[in-house]
Amino acid sequence: MMGDAAMQSSLLLRKQLADLRKNPVTGFSAGLIDDSDIYKWEVLIIGPPDTMYEGGFFKAHLIFPKEYPQRPPKMTFVSEIWHPNIDKNGDVCISILHEPGDDKWGYEKASERWLPVHTVETILLSVISMLADPNDESPANVDAAKQWRENFVDFRKRVARCVRKSQEEM
Repeated sequence: MMGDAAMQSSLLLRKQLADLRKNPVTGFSAGLIDDSDIYKWEVLIIGPPDTMYEGGFFKAHLIFPKEYPQRPPKMTFVSEIWHPNIDKNGDVCISILHEPGDDKWGYEKASERWLPVHTVETILLSVISMLADPNDESPANVDAAKQWRENFVDFRKRVARCVRKSQEEM
């Protein structure tokens, strides 16, 4: 028997999935990894045009907690991707996916962190905008951030390799 919170989160996720199927959003597609589990999504992010990631097809998983939308999902790229805000395991590190409330380190305002109004669509649009515009202030991948700042040519080459690899995996 599901608790009330789990019941609500599963209904909400089903609704978001249905909405995305009915009205697909440019830049990504989303579906379930396994139809029997509404909490585990597979997304395909299309590298945004006019960025180094253009032409890439990057697979990622979105894993939702039963407390969604009170708590954020975790997003992990399965495809290899080189970016200052994606750690070496593929975990995406952006403000809106951080637990709600105040940041104990003082980097982020509560309003920049997870809020229950966020949907799969707003999360993925934030990730697409992060690809286009990395934040090297608080990097999840220090090596990528350092290379982005100090050796942009090599950074671009490494991203281009990831893009090519993602096309071969399609």
